Amino acid sequence: MAFSPSLIGCVISSGNHSFDLVRRSGTCVINLSTTALTDQVIGIGNSSGAEIDKFDHFGLTASPATAVEAPLIEECHAHFECRLVDDSLVDRHDFFIWEVVAARARATPAYPETLHYTGDGVFMVAGKIIDRRSQFLPQML
Repeated sequence: MAFSPSLIGCVISSGNHSFDLVRRSGTCVINLSTTALTDQVIGIGNSSGAEIDKFDHFGLTASPATAVEAPLIEECHAHFECRLVDDSLVDRHDFFIWEVVAARARATPAYPETLHYTGDGVFMVAGKIIDRRSQFLPQML
């Protein structure tokens, strides 16, 4: 949503167990998974943290974040540690606005096959790379 500060907006349904957790704590970690975790992502989406320990059940590693209390998923390619900066649309639209306070990504692969849910049981995979770096002004990179 913005570069400085770095802002991310997302919807978390009020029917989800994590809704109350993030609303109370004001923090979260957004984990960017690769296609290697497709089955775990589906399983996580089909279950509730109120009923099972998702890390244990899906064989994932909870690692401490550096700037927030929420854990990150070690097996994911990238992690965005976030603090809630605007909850004015939460009651009406379940829409949270987060500031990224720490971020990291694995060095390899340089262009991972990241997984993106488009809805209706369909995922999109990050694809072909188009490099136009030479056309950008230096201050715009």
